[in-house]
Amino acid sequence: MAGETLGFIGTGRMGGPLAGRLLDAGYSLIVYDTQSEATKPLVARGARVAASPADVASHAEIVLTSLPTPDIVKAVALGPDGIVGGDRARIIIDLSTTGPGAAKQVAEGLKSRSMTLVDAPVSGGIKGAVNGTLAVMVSCPQATYETVQPILKNFGKLFYTGDKPGVAQTAKLANNLMAAAALVITSEAVAMGVKGGVNAKVLIDIINASSGRNSASEDKFPRSVLPGTFDFGFATGLSYKDVRLCVDEAEAMGVPMVCGAVVRQMLAITNAKYGASSDFTSIAKVVEEWAGVQMRG
Repeated sequence: MAGETLGFIGTGRMGGPLAGRLLDAGYSLIVYDTQSEATKPLVARGARVAASPADVASHAEIVLTSLPTPDIVKAVALGPDGIVGGDRARIIIDLSTTGPGAAKQVAEGLKSRSMTLVDAPVSGGIKGAVNGTLAVMVSCPQATYETVQPILKNFGKLFYTGDKPGVAQTAKLANNLMAAAALVITSEAVAMGVKGGVNAKVLIDIINASSGRNSASEDKFPRSVLPGTFDFGFATGLSYKDVRLCVDEAEAMGVPMVCGAVVRQMLAITNAKYGASSDFTSIAKVVEEWAGVQMRG
């Protein structure tokens, strides 16, 4: 309930706004990030800084994490000075995208310390984190879900996917594959249109009034590609990580990923050319270069 102290580990581009929303809701926070700069805006608003993930978990019964990769999540949860070293935490809400394999591993490691994992990846980008309009996919025991609902509702709309760790991760990877795929195919279609003499903005308007509309045509192109800013707010390296995880997990399940493998390759090329910290809308720049056009409106 509002007023209680929550822990928050990973207060960067996504975690910072999410932690800020918890302060807005009246919760007290104890925070930790390896980059001290990332905690400063929260400290200015009254949050306390912990010395380590274990320290956070010694001061709060519920700890949230928002971290970039599966390996970092595993280290923060289970490593030396990790959450398992704390003596108070009982529920760990992981908002990161790790894939189902890592979620199951973390859940098992936390269980040995009588801690429960709430697998709760989020979708909707930095804008959604700031505005509280994220999609929050949640898998955990039903009783735990009822406990954490008031906290998670501050971030957006909740989708309960069941009580097994990793199920919410599977849903998140499916979504992120489709988001990247939409960007790839829209880039190719608009590049063809421009080369054939259609104005890029007019073509996007046509697509959005027709059966081809998708998340890239409705949001990413108007916001970040047509203006040439390539600043949607999601890093190429993170998208590449998510799609790699998705394709690998699907293949392990025996699910074909023919289109997924191509999307993965496009992200590999974008990552190599523009760097992991570039915006993932830079996929469009790769297509522009190959096609010899610019998609501007």
